[in-house]
Amino acid sequence: MPTDALLDRFLHELMALDPLAVWAHGSLAGGDYQEGRSDLDLIAVPAGPLTPRTVWRLAKLHARLRAEPLAARLHCTYLTPDTTADLGRRHLTWAHERLFERPVTPVTRRELHAFGRVLHGKAPAGLLPQVTDRELGEFVVRDQRDFWRPAVDNAPLWTRDVWVDLGMITFARASVTLRDGRLISKREALDLLPGLGAPVEVVDDIRARRYDGAAPPTEEWAARRAGLTRGYLGPAIDALVASSYG
Repeated sequence: MPTDALLDRFLHELMALDPLAVWAHGSLAGGDYQEGRSDLDLIAVPAGPLTPRTVWRLAKLHARLRAEPLAARLHCTYLTPDTTADLGRRHLTWAHERLFERPVTPVTRRELHAFGRVLHGKAPAGLLPQVTDRELGEFVVRDQRDFWRPAVDNAPLWTRDVWVDLGMITFARASVTLRDGRLISKREALDLLPGLGAPVEVVDDIRARRYDGAAPPTEEWAARRAGLTRGYLGPAIDALVASSYG
């Protein structure tokens, strides 16, 4: 499979840097991975600090992978051992075919401890501090309030499949995390959305494209779908955030 071939080559290349661990999270670890559609979400833990030379070597490593099928979907954050406890720290990341920095979120940390897949070296429990339920809940609320709610007001975004899919699925997952303290897969989120009041037409559209290979939406349906999605998510996010402060 192209996914296995890419992971094997990535790990082979990375061994030159002698990492302490490499983990998969997201759908690749959680059992909802769709080859060619899902991202390959990875965390690598180098043995030492990320010196300028190490960063250069990582950039060259990822550049060598570009000819591999699915290479554009491989995302890896490099989390050094002395910074694992800092939730706000931004870590070197390769994603979207470039290097930048971003935090390892409480959701990702919880995923790693709950069902992370060890590709090499030590398990997450040996290197990564646990996040508390409070830290997880506070992050989920901030993400809905500060990222997704303003995005709902940006109408042009919602004619695109990716915004509809992630907006709806992330809301359902956030709802369950805040209610039950657990993480769910994207497939589970789709199953729960109608019960949360989401428009069934939109949920069926997401499921058909994600799992059944349905054709992209027509321009007319994309515009109508955008209105349905925004009309649902705006009030739903407001209610979710308000209830978290109740």
